[in-house]
Amino acid sequence: MRRFASLLTLSAGLALAAAGVAGAQQPPFPSPPPALTPLPGNLPQLETDAQGWLSDLVRINTTNPPGNEAAAAQYVAAVLQKENIASEIVEMAPGRSIAIGRLQAGPLPDPSKALLLVAHLDVVGADKTKWTVDPFGAIVKDGYLYGRGVIDDKSMLAANLAAIVELKRSGAHLNRDVIFLADDDEEQGGAASIRAVAEKYWDKIACAFALNEGGMVVLKNGKVQYVAVQASEKVSYNVAVTATGASGSASTPSPDNPVVHLAAAIEKIATMETPVEVTTIPRRYFEQLAPVEDEETSKWMRALVDMPERFQLAAKRISDMNPMWGAMIRDSIAPTELRAGDRANAIPSQAWANLNVRVLPGNPVNAVVLEMQKAVNDPQIHFQVEPDSSITAPPSSLTSDLYTLIERLAPQEFPGAVVVPFLSSSTTDSAALRFHNVEAYGLLPFPLTDADALRGHTDDERIPLASFRTGVEFLYRTVYEFTATK
Repeated sequence: MRRFASLLTLSAGLALAAAGVAGAQQPPFPSPPPALTPLPGNLPQLETDAQGWLSDLVRINTTNPPGNEAAAAQYVAAVLQKENIASEIVEMAPGRSIAIGRLQAGPLPDPSKALLLVAHLDVVGADKTKWTVDPFGAIVKDGYLYGRGVIDDKSMLAANLAAIVELKRSGAHLNRDVIFLADDDEEQGGAASIRAVAEKYWDKIACAFALNEGGMVVLKNGKVQYVAVQASEKVSYNVAVTATGASGSASTPSPDNPVVHLAAAIEKIATMETPVEVTTIPRRYFEQLAPVEDEETSKWMRALVDMPERFQLAAKRISDMNPMWGAMIRDSIAPTELRAGDRANAIPSQAWANLNVRVLPGNPVNAVVLEMQKAVNDPQIHFQVEPDSSITAPPSSLTSDLYTLIERLAPQEFPGAVVVPFLSSSTTDSAALRFHNVEAYGLLPFPLTDADALRGHTDDERIPLASFRTGVEFLYRTVYEFTATK
């Protein structure tokens, strides 16, 4: 946020001096953002349509596994076709399809400037017994839309759909191609995921820029505090931990019981502290966020980036304040699954656990595994890195035309908010795009409190309808400003 000092007029300064008042300079104050320019199109109708598309998509159960995204892909393609937008459905596997739409700026596709709007069709599972509403019912209650995927990621899918539809409806003159992609298998990252799309069908989605999930519009005390634009992400690995020992009767406990050894190993791993590393994007995140945080939080953010002598203490304070902040500055380890035995009265010969390890880009997972081995120090425990890691990709530029546009637009849409780059601990489809030299940015455009944002993947996932409508407009404005000739 730019700030400037307002000088008193000369005559006022002389008057102050004559009165014996020292200092004729006022404190700095924020420069008001320029007024938003009117957008072409019928925004109220667009927001109503987008809410309807979101509700319909929630009612299509695309739980992954198994996915079954074909029906949702067909729904999206039908919307595009109704709006006279060129589209196609591509089958990635039986029952699993993606939908692609395109608005072309010229007679031939031009990937050198094209913008890709990407969101995924699949969702994680939902235990209906733990929800207060049907997770696939798209229930509206108290100003919220409830349903699996309304945060991750069908809201982004509906907003992307709204953006390309309104470009078409308004007759915008484009200076670059706009491509819409509703892909599948994001939650599992398997054979039907964005990696497979990029390997087999890159010509259909080739682009220079992309907007995707992964960012945040953080709502605090009823006002947007900051907009975090994801420009990089951690790399996810699964590490199998196996304890072995002699099987036997539970009536005769043995010292080499694999369950006991595995439990002890997990406890030691849970107390490990990996080294703190404040890389380029997190450093800029904390530097730019510090001025709008409360005094205590700001103090520790500044210490983290500017005071080497308080670095470790600042890292601990920051991590205690917000676990997400802690995950941004170190490799992390999270036990996620445990298996042992199949009979209540028998000691098994093996116990197994899965650790989800997320490393900062460029860090080797084997270094983390070595530290776990040292911490556990048990010959009955074995570690194996599974061959299902996410992609290591370079960060997106913080000086590109798209990033600087978001920096300019966000404070206009949300007065007083700052825009900060973000390294997410979650993995997204953007990594595969960055691997193909795409400047991909996470911009989940809906203002959300921490409490609502954390409902993604949990019970009673919901989105405030007012935030959804605001996000639809913000995303459309961003896309229009980036792609349309004024």
